[in-house]
Amino acid sequence: MQKPVLVIKLGTAVITDDKGVIVQAIIKKVAAEIAVLAETYRIVLVSSGAVGSGRSFFGQYKGTLTERKAAAAVGNPILIRHYQKHFSAYGIPVAQALCERHHFSGRSSFLQLKETFTEFWKNGILPIMNENDLVSNVELKFSDNDELATLTAIGFDAETLIICTSVGGFMDGEKKIIPLVEKVDSRILGYVRTEKSSLGLGGMLSKLTFTRLANSLGIKVIICGLGGKAPFSSALAGAAGTSFRPQASNLKARQKWLASGSITFGSIFVDKGAAKALTLRRSLLSVGIRKVQGKFLGGEVVQLMDEEEHIIGVAKVKLGATEVTASLLQKNVVAAHADDIVIF
Repeated sequence: MQKPVLVIKLGTAVITDDKGVIVQAIIKKVAAEIAVLAETYRIVLVSSGAVGSGRSFFGQYKGTLTERKAAAAVGNPILIRHYQKHFSAYGIPVAQALCERHHFSGRSSFLQLKETFTEFWKNGILPIMNENDLVSNVELKFSDNDELATLTAIGFDAETLIICTSVGGFMDGEKKIIPLVEKVDSRILGYVRTEKSSLGLGGMLSKLTFTRLANSLGIKVIICGLGGKAPFSSALAGAAGTSFRPQASNLKARQKWLASGSITFGSIFVDKGAAKALTLRRSLLSVGIRKVQGKFLGGEVVQLMDEEEHIIGVAKVKLGATEVTASLLQKNVVAAHADDIVIF
């Protein structure tokens, strides 16, 4: 049998000090454990830290978009050099995979990406992913590497996604780590604080948003830290961090690709009647749409939002934003066919 896919995401705060400098001992620990896990899994490592590694080269760095792009361009080779050094001790070559959103949103480009990663795994090469910040358009950027890791896990049909943080897991109101979360609901979201690292982009709310998406598509998510001798193995065994239970999913590969290319070009907000119809595998009619957001074209993937503005799914639309808006009050106008809709 083919090994299952495991996606591991490391945040900036986990692998760098407070000045953004890579901590060698941490990279060494990560390499040692991934070398062991590679016997059981096909692994993708999604690593932040490029901006933190490169920002010290810029005088009076303020963190503007242009400065972040430039810092990432300087920091990426520094980051990959550290990984090369420590993984070479285990005979594991690494490949730098700098991705942009279009690698996921276009079916043909995504399949090419998947074929390349399969070639990496066949030859014992570890792909290390990050966003290609230098050229990513601000409107089409990943919100953070939590999103990149989640879309990778969905698109590659991963069994498990590990999101590694500096806090060691998901905490309740008394700052105690919750070992198991059955479902990301309002009670769980109520524990979230909005702080995030001064070096990173994402906070716990971001992690829970993408955890919910991954869980809905059958992927187990673990939020854990890097404490102990074997943090990933401990987390996989349920002995550390927080495990988020996946839901049953029987989606086909193409439907998972739709989900992995989601949150791309815009949003369609539907009423309660349309939301219910979509859960019954019906097509999306314009009459059930309340409003649209974004400048999307026919054939592009958009996210579907309910009246509470929660993401309920994604759809490859037949009509562009202008056409949908013009047909809101018309009956029997199909905005997206049932076969092109994935409900989470």
